[in-house]
Amino acid sequence: MTRKLRCLAVTLGVTVALTLSGCGGSAEPTGATQNSKGLEKTTIKVGALPIIDVAALYIANAKGYFKDEGLTVEPVVITGGAAAMPQIKSGALDISQTNYVSTFAAVSKGEKIKLVADMYQATPKTFVIMVPKDSPIQTVADLKGKTVLVNNLRNIATLAVTSQLKAAGLTEADVKFAEKPFPDMGNALSAGQADAIWINEPFITANTAKHGFRVIADTMTGEMADFPIAGWMATDEWVQENPKTLAAFQRAIAKAQRLAAGDRKEVESIITTYTKIDAQTASTMTLGTYPATLTAERLQKVADIMLAHKYLDSPVDVKSVIVAPAS
Repeated sequence: MTRKLRCLAVTLGVTVALTLSGCGGSAEPTGATQNSKGLEKTTIKVGALPIIDVAALYIANAKGYFKDEGLTVEPVVITGGAAAMPQIKSGALDISQTNYVSTFAAVSKGEKIKLVADMYQATPKTFVIMVPKDSPIQTVADLKGKTVLVNNLRNIATLAVTSQLKAAGLTEADVKFAEKPFPDMGNALSAGQADAIWINEPFITANTAKHGFRVIADTMTGEMADFPIAGWMATDEWVQENPKTLAAFQRAIAKAQRLAAGDRKEVESIITTYTKIDAQTASTMTLGTYPATLTAERLQKVADIMLAHKYLDSPVDVKSVIVAPAS
């Protein structure tokens, strides 16, 4: 009798254990169930400026492209690609927006960073030099001895203006560059704090409407035509430690880039949700392009122009900086 009771108790114990195990699995999924894609990290923080360049990031979130990859992406507002470098290196950010000029300058100084996805490329009329409507300045040659406002010194802005100066027979030393954030340039120019501004969208459209400024030069012409502007970066260490997470990000962002490149309305709609751009401005401003694939040959152009204008002390092999998506 005692033996039968012991057997019954064992049988009931096994049954209860299996039942509890089954209930526990339903109520609280295991890590393997939560991360069915096998990602090293299922949630990542991505640094981004609230500008039109990063439209695909927000499209990918809104359309569920990241979710489909088993990934949760948390956008973090940054003040600039260069400013995000310490956050990337400390691990506060997993991936961040960067402009290619800053990236190659940093790589040339020994920073261990990689480009993991493309973002934005210039088209005609997206980055221009503007002057007040009643200014005597008519051409780039007239900028000699004048002050030009740029958002950053020794970066894309000064490189683009210098390229135009060279074409007009002038040098970088023939003008004075001064820093001013894009949103403040219009009022500064109107107040006589400078003679011209180098500016991009949506501020071109906004300042034309508000102040009546004139464009004297499209800086994305000549050697700067189709100039690659920005991409996504991560540290070498992060890339090596999170290959599956990176691949998931690359697939989702590339899908969003293709949508942005093929449907302007998607871009117009999304940028009003994370920037201060209104729908009217979004519908009329000039947009650049949203490449879906990092191309070493195309990006090498940036490093080569930087070298030619002495923004680099030695050549940078762009292939060594790019992390191609996993097949």
